[in-house]
Order: sequence, then C-alpha cells, then structure tokens
Amino acid sequence: MHVHPALTPLLSHPAIWRGGDCACEPASVPTGFAELDAALPGGGWPRGALTELALEREGIGELRLTLPALARLQAESRYVVFVAPPYRPYAPALAAAGLDLRRLVVVGGVARDDALWAFEQALRAPECGAAFAWTPAHDERVLRRLQVAAREGGTWGILWRRPGQHASAAGAPLRLRLAPEQGRLAVRVVKRRGAEIARPILLDLARAPGAPLYPLLDARPLPPHAPGASSPRRTRFLHRKAS
Repeated sequence: MHVHPALTPLLSHPAIWRGGDCACEPASVPTGFAELDAALPGGGWPRGALTELALEREGIGELRLTLPALARLQAESRYVVFVAPPYRPYAPALAAAGLDLRRLVVVGGVARDDALWAFEQALRAPECGAAFAWTPAHDERVLRRLQVAAREGGTWGILWRRPGQHASAAGAPLRLRLAPEQGRLAVRVVKRRGAEIARPILLDLARAPGAPLYPLLDARPLPPHAPGASSPRRTRFLHRKAS
C-alpha cells in the first residue's frame, strides 16, 4: 500500500504500529526459539510486562520453554522468582539447563494473598529479571496492578494458568496457550500487539540447545518452608515492611 511521504516519520515512531504488523517492543528477551521470536513483538518475551501462559496439560515442556530466557536474564545478574509453584522445582535439571540456583528464589507454602503480594514485590524489584506465579488471579484491578508493577520494575512476569483454570488476564499484552501436538509443543498466540496468527507455532523442545532429558519438576507438592524454598521475609526484595 502506498504511503504518503508526510506520514512516513509518523509511522516509524515505535509507539505506532499497523494492525497487520507486529508491534515494536522496546525491551524484550529472546526466547531461544527463532520461530517463536519471529511471532512475538520485539522478537522475544516482553520485559516490563505480564505474559499469560495457559496450559492444556501439565508436564508438556512448559517450563523448559522459558529456560533459555531465564538463563540469559541471570547472566545479567538478575534473580528469577517462582511464586507458589504446584510442584517442587527439580534443581539438577534447572542447573543443567544453565540456571544459577543461587539466583533462583522459590516462594512456597504461602496463602493466596501472600503469594500475590510476593509476586507483586518481585515484579517491582529491579534485582528481579523474571517472576513466575502459579496462583489464581482474576480480579482485573489486581491484574492491572501487577502489570504496572512489571512495567515499573522492568520485569518479565508470567501468570501460569493450570489446566481447568480460567484464562482472563485482559491486561497482559501477551497471552499464549500451550498444548502437546505430534510430539512437539504447540504455542498458540491468543493475544499479542499485532495481527492474529491463525496457526500454532510448533516447537521441538527436545532438540533445543541445552535441553535437559529429565523432568524439571519432581511432581511433589512444595511444603511450607521446604529446604531450598524462600519465604517473603527471607529475600531482601520480598521483605514486607512493618506497618
């Protein structure tokens, strides 16, 4: 389509994008999968924003999908925080995938409100590169607050929607649905700042560089104050101030 020369400077502004294109994301971290990067605004996971990942089934490689980006963020001397994971993270597999366990904080054994509080504090903290939460959050006011926290902290935040949970994070600029398909992980882009993608992106996680060959989760619930877990009061950027 012909564009009038007078409009060219306006259309080149990073805050403006056409409906058929992918929006320009000023800050992102590569996913480690070229096919997925090509479909995401900015060519990767958005920093300073929430991403919602809805699972058709657990144990399909959903956490492995995020590991290359997490390792890259830790290389910038930033922390990774897991809030209320449903199972105990399997440390040997995470280390084999390139994660520095000294910069991994697991917040487990807390009530829902405390989990949301910890998630918000992690999102706001400049020391935190990525914060993941498996706690249900559907109140749009809470979700907007979390989005603001991610933007202020420059943190990549993920809200995980487990099977059967309603996915409704309307404030999240990126929403994906994950499902197994033909031995690969099918990533369907439900929402992005750009045109609709009709077909899912199929990723072969087993062939990804550094992909571990054993589970990342050991399928046991994380008990309160388990060894290797952190409560909000034991991490400096998750410290609740006395009221």
